[in-house]
Amino acid sequence: MKHLFLIILSIFSLACQAQEQQKPIKVGAECIEEYLPVLGGRRVAVLANHTAMVGEQHLVDMLVAENINLVGIFSPEHGFRGGADAGEHVKNSVDEKTGVPIWSLYDGNTKRPSDECMRAFDVLLVDMQDVGLRFYTYYISMVRMMDACADFGCEVIVLDRPNPNGMYVDGPVLDMKYKSGVGALPIPVVHGLTMGEIALMAKGEGWSKDCTLQVVKCENYTHQRRYELPIAPSPNLPTQHSIYLYPSTCLFEGTVCSLGRGTDFPFECYGHPSYKGAEFSFTPESRAGAKNPPLLEQQCWGVDLRGVDDEAVIAAGFNLEYVIDAYHNLAMGEKFFTRMFLLLTGVDYVREMIIEGKSAAEIRARWQPEVEEFKTLRRKYLLYEE
Repeated sequence: MKHLFLIILSIFSLACQAQEQQKPIKVGAECIEEYLPVLGGRRVAVLANHTAMVGEQHLVDMLVAENINLVGIFSPEHGFRGGADAGEHVKNSVDEKTGVPIWSLYDGNTKRPSDECMRAFDVLLVDMQDVGLRFYTYYISMVRMMDACADFGCEVIVLDRPNPNGMYVDGPVLDMKYKSGVGALPIPVVHGLTMGEIALMAKGEGWSKDCTLQVVKCENYTHQRRYELPIAPSPNLPTQHSIYLYPSTCLFEGTVCSLGRGTDFPFECYGHPSYKGAEFSFTPESRAGAKNPPLLEQQCWGVDLRGVDDEAVIAAGFNLEYVIDAYHNLAMGEKFFTRMFLLLTGVDYVREMIIEGKSAAEIRARWQPEVEEFKTLRRKYLLYEE
């Protein structure tokens, strides 16, 4: 009888989970009752870009319509409108629609705002769609702003959004001697955290200064639930498939190869003019979001990954097989890599083991223990079911 009861309970639990999966995800910005009341009578700034949508309306427009005293907009990499190249310097400007000043964190001078800007507001709203990778820079801008807010006594409110790669954790943990603009915290390449969870972890582990922090959670989200982004988070991640491949194909940024910047399918292929034995080819061209892509106007031969099933990409995780294939095919030795490869992987040993001829599985075994340690630490800060 007890066994039958447990079976019924298990079936009921699965049915409840299935029902939860059917409910639409509500992002933090849409939970306005959680944060709008605390903004009244205060000077508000936002750290946001084009992805900060509240339904059909941008967060900035909504705040202005609600008569919130919005004094400034901090813009991350790719700018407030999301169209700038990776790492491109973006000048300060003014939002044409609302007249609110835009303070760029990627103006080429400093990644930290001036004291004048910091004294202009009391509370910072953070709302940007992240994709869950250590080398995707939006979380870095957020952590830097958390440090600045701690120094000036400003409150930080993170309006959380799902992580489209939040269903797994993989890759080496950053060796902090390689801390850079593409890696700021001792976390794996695929960290499995939302922006809100990263903020909590950075504060809790002392990786950032101790600012006053609130996270407005998403509703009906779990880390295993697939979340299709309604808006491309940056110019060269135009599809959900590119976002799933991004952890693995981004490593080509640290090699002599092209990963398809300057084509219609960035991060969904890789190639080089000297790649041998391929039938597939592409030619990078100058275009919006990729003004001067690697191997510009050179025909590249290589591998088309657009046909690889999404679930197969996810199951493979942080996959070194693509880079290892290109490394052996081009037979250039150490010249295959640039310093950026060390910054992206965040450790010495991945590059060294590839040169030594180790397999992807052998290299994965090297980082697996530290990933397990991180996953244990990560659980302290999870806002959503794994």
